[in-house]
Amino acid sequence: MSNFHVIAGAGGMPTSLAVRKIGYADLTDALRRGLDDFMTKPSHYVFLCLIYPLIGVVLAAWTSGHNALPMLFPLMAGFALIGPLAGVGLYEISRRRELGMDTSWHHALEVRHAPSIPSIVVMGVYLLCLFVAWLLVAKAIYAWQFGDVAPASAGSFFHDLFTTHQGWMVILYGNIAGLVFAVIVLATTVIAFPLLLDRDAGAYEAVTTSFRAVATNPGPMAAWGLIVAAALVVGSIPIFAGLAVVVPILGHATWHLYRKLVEPGAAPVLAARPRTRKK
Repeated sequence: MSNFHVIAGAGGMPTSLAVRKIGYADLTDALRRGLDDFMTKPSHYVFLCLIYPLIGVVLAAWTSGHNALPMLFPLMAGFALIGPLAGVGLYEISRRRELGMDTSWHHALEVRHAPSIPSIVVMGVYLLCLFVAWLLVAKAIYAWQFGDVAPASAGSFFHDLFTTHQGWMVILYGNIAGLVFAVIVLATTVIAFPLLLDRDAGAYEAVTTSFRAVATNPGPMAAWGLIVAAALVVGSIPIFAGLAVVVPILGHATWHLYRKLVEPGAAPVLAARPRTRKK
């Protein structure tokens, strides 16, 4: 258990990584690079990310079949909250491509060998806790306006949601609460997972570096949050099928955003692993 250095990282003491100031053009470039990573083997990454639209379809079917319709939108919005965790394997693929290593989709599982895996797990639990908290808040907002009575049907649910005062209050306060959770996730994890894959800095430094990146670049980081949210919405519209393309592009782009925001270290923590050149 000597490697279980979750908070401070491998050095035993928290470090302070240098954060760069970026512009809006850097966001465009990160997306372009993410698309380029995706296009190297798009069918592989679509296959890898099919789980996301499948989860969306299952959630939609579950909520419509068990009188849980009020939780449909919060569950869909929750994709954005756990997105940083969902992209860990994609960050690894981009990292490997950057180093000239083999980028076959199965290498996404190589993250399990990262020295920083305890910190990654802790950050994942943190996001899952935020996700559960968001669902509880969303449920409380709905119950505040409509009580604990389940909607009689899908038609009556959507009618009450969009044509009544209570429905508009649910939409208003639900969006405000969702924005608060989204800002928390953006501020604390926007580059946390790529950072932990690149170097064993510890969960504390991953969170504080993400926060400093957002504080140093409030405009571009707010724009990045909007880009991610809009892309996930667009990807969810055609029965969630678009998520199989949107998620990998955003995941790869997040790695390149991290590279732009944080000064490089002396050597990436995982670079010492055996390298396999692409053929």
